[in-house]
Amino acid sequence: MNYQQPAKYLVGKDPKYNNKYKTPVLTAGKSFVLGYTNQTEGIYNANINNPVIIFDDFTCDNKWVDFDFKIKSSAIKILKPFDENIINLKFVYYWMQVNINQTSNHKRHWIQDTSSKLITLTSLSIQNKIVDFLDNFEQTIIDLNIKLLKEVELINK
Repeated sequence: MNYQQPAKYLVGKDPKYNNKYKTPVLTAGKSFVLGYTNQTEGIYNANINNPVIIFDDFTCDNKWVDFDFKIKSSAIKILKPFDENIINLKFVYYWMQVNINQTSNHKRHWIQDTSSKLITLTSLSIQNKIVDFLDNFEQTIIDLNIKLLKEVELINK
């Protein structure tokens, strides 16, 4: 995987967050979207055709991002495949969810540990099939959770 330092995409000092602003400010942690900024310089242009994985170098938290954003922390690495002809980035993302453990050790994990992990890659067509399956499974879980919440609301009425 190639990685990019986030320096030119960092939100400025003392950002004023407001949900009316357009650009999300991200962290790879549980909160993911810290807020929205009106800053217009240094926006990373991600989209469905140009997605990235953001990786927190200290905690190993990581998130899939397919929309424009700014970054809060310089500890974030922006990950892209070195060759899209052999690597489906979403396949790597799903692999990371299973094989990269969150940690409380305070050190830079990407260079020291994570970047050297070996991923056994199948053909791109098999990676694509696995990603399609996992995407569909993930959507099924989301749909079931929504239905479950509606059922709980009905029971509690």
